[in-house]
Amino acid sequence: MSENKKNAPNMEAALEQTFVQKNLKKIGACIGIVLIVVFAAIGCKYYFESQSKKAAEALYPCEQQFLQGNYEKALNGDGLDVIGLVEVAKKYSSTKSGNLAKLYTGLAYYKLGKMEDAENYLDDFDAKDDEMISPAAIGALGNVYAELGQNDKAVETLKKAAKKADSSVLSPIFLIQAGEILEGEGKTAEALKLYEEIQNHYRSSMQGQVIEKYIERAKLAK
Repeated sequence: MSENKKNAPNMEAALEQTFVQKNLKKIGACIGIVLIVVFAAIGCKYYFESQSKKAAEALYPCEQQFLQGNYEKALNGDGLDVIGLVEVAKKYSSTKSGNLAKLYTGLAYYKLGKMEDAENYLDDFDAKDDEMISPAAIGALGNVYAELGQNDKAVETLKKAAKKADSSVLSPIFLIQAGEILEGEGKTAEALKLYEEIQNHYRSSMQGQVIEKYIERAKLAK
């Protein structure tokens, strides 16, 4: 009870006590509902923390298999310590590790040449957080579209990846990939714009050091 109510007149206190006695069951029910909500929220918090820990533990051996080039084992597990990326992505989809498993799964399928599966998982990956992983994931999806012959979609996705990365490490890579796809379709003027973007904004990058030959090639083909 607040300090003001403690100092209130006796009559007011008596009325308040009468009100409480008459409405005790209703108040008790309301408190019960509040407690259920609070405990449910706490329960969800601990559940997701528990799930996140389990997801990270399940993802780790899958990551190791992926990095070793054992893509089938990384994807499907071994029935022992490795449950597989597909299972991690499915079982822990609400966690960061589960989301990351989708990325690994898409990349593993890409390495195995299963482009439709790669597209499904890379497209399902939530690429909005990490400054390096997110644009790289979008760029990987762009490469999958290119492998599937969806060149317009590939170019737009690679340009999106370059814009999201906005760095001299990743952006020039995606811009050159998009430019080469455009050149292959005879759209040299569009390709030239992407190469000039590298020259103007990412000159200090590795790709920027050799971008003049791309520009010259595109100009000659116009």
